[in-house]
Amino acid sequence: MPYAADHAAETRRRIVESARRLFNRKGFSEVSIDEIMAGAGLTRGGFYHHFKTKDELYAEAISVALTCDPVERISGTPLDPRQPADVVMRKMIEAYLSRRHLDNTDEHCALFALPSDVARASSTVREAYQNVLLALTQLFERGLTGQGEDDARCTALTVASLCVGGMTLANTVADERLADEIRAAALVGALKAAGVGGRTEPRRFDRAS
Repeated sequence: MPYAADHAAETRRRIVESARRLFNRKGFSEVSIDEIMAGAGLTRGGFYHHFKTKDELYAEAISVALTCDPVERISGTPLDPRQPADVVMRKMIEAYLSRRHLDNTDEHCALFALPSDVARASSTVREAYQNVLLALTQLFERGLTGQGEDDARCTALTVASLCVGGMTLANTVADERLADEIRAAALVGALKAAGVGGRTEPRRFDRAS
């Protein structure tokens, strides 16, 4: 029946969204199924109607990143595909490495929110993480022009590594000014690697005494 199908789909969506936010806030290993279901306004018993394991739920939760405009998700403003490729590339990099992205825990990219958890997780979880990384890399690769296939992939992996690595460090350190320096340095490196660096220079911040 249409209602039953729609209700099941909506329930699943609520579980996935609750899991995504809790994983970002607390980490994969620290979140229980009970917490996930409570966050979705549901009881634990309903979980197994939709997922076999927490690993399976994680794989679906982070794959949300594969189905949305990353710039719109982070900044609230969608990309305009009519803009030149270099402009789109620059906006993607700037959005990813923005203070807004760092501060909005619920919308953190899973690539920098959960790396230590994922490294110790099952192959299902690690493969899901890998798929998101490859999707981000391919997104950057499409924004590159004038490079052969191998060079474009290498450049895109470099940009993705700078973005994810920069945000991982910025998200980990206690000093916010150091976090801003890390983001700024990663931004310069990523923009230059992508060939859209312009005159951007790293910003320096006074260190805490």
